[in-house]
Amino acid sequence: MQRILLTDLHRQYDRIKDEIDEAIAKVLEQKSFIRGPFVEQFEENFAKVTRMPHCVGVGNGTDALYIALKTLGIGTGDEVITAANSFIATSEAITMTGARVVFADCDNFYGIDPDEIREKISSRTKAIIPVHLYGQMADMKTIMEIADKHHLFVVEDAAQAVLAGLNETPPGGFGHFATFSFFPGKNLGAYGDAGALVAKDETLFKKAKMFANHGRTNKYEHDFEGINSRMDGIQGAILNVKLKYLPEWTKKRQEIAMEYSKQLSNVEEIVTPPIREGAEHVFHIYPVRVDAEYRDGLLNYLKNADIEAGIHYPVALPNLKAYEYLEYKTGDFPKATQFSQELISLPLFPELTSVEIEFIVDKIKEFFKE
Repeated sequence: MQRILLTDLHRQYDRIKDEIDEAIAKVLEQKSFIRGPFVEQFEENFAKVTRMPHCVGVGNGTDALYIALKTLGIGTGDEVITAANSFIATSEAITMTGARVVFADCDNFYGIDPDEIREKISSRTKAIIPVHLYGQMADMKTIMEIADKHHLFVVEDAAQAVLAGLNETPPGGFGHFATFSFFPGKNLGAYGDAGALVAKDETLFKKAKMFANHGRTNKYEHDFEGINSRMDGIQGAILNVKLKYLPEWTKKRQEIAMEYSKQLSNVEEIVTPPIREGAEHVFHIYPVRVDAEYRDGLLNYLKNADIEAGIHYPVALPNLKAYEYLEYKTGDFPKATQFSQELISLPLFPELTSVEIEFIVDKIKEFFKE
């Protein structure tokens, strides 16, 4: 058995190599390196696939969050509530605006807990960023009820949740924006950095698009100061090729996740991923939970069997050194802290074979028998 990677991008590229190479060559021939027709085509196609009317491609997922917040007028003196369990890009984007990040603990589905949001709202709260973690949407119905009651903006961080849904509503269908990352390892990954925002409201969309391009209306006409966050033509072309395969790849991810859950169902030491009622989980990550005392041992056991597993994420955001200034106390985020000590991400990518799945599960069972 050859080494099993957490995400094997080589296999994906081998399958679509000719299409990818041809798409890159066209960009080079037309010298359409920044935005241009390839990016515009991707924006149109991505809007259709995500069932949203408006899309703008940007430099990366972090920029997408920042642009959404700035478009909504978030800045110095404001507070924005977000999840305690996510990648730092989510909270970092808040701080970049000049606002103060306020963390809320998670629920049993690893999404932000609406009850925690209620407790953290103050007179300075202006927005909520729920994170659709691991490929499953947060409890958006309840979150929107809270937001509407308190007149708060909502930006859905869907970096891990392209094609996800909740009661048939996609990311962006609830909030003012949804933002996406196309980091290479994502379900829809570029071959470099890239990101996007989607929106229902045309006015917000137009402002976000201008903000991402120096506040520009024409080449030397600028209505306001923005930033430079424009998707590269090469990334747009690559993403366009991959986009047509995304539904197929997503279905395969879901099938693999269900097979994992079936085969691990009789391993009492493992908690497989819970799925929220009405959720279309797209499994960017397949996280299982084990008691903290076993996790490092299991990770090393899998590593010695040439199985690459991971941890998403080993430290809850409020517990990072970067947020010492917020002066949170030990125990303020019990669930996020607990999960950071218990979760293991198993290999998951569309090309993973049934033989490999069985091998991984057998090694997990062996570990606990020993």
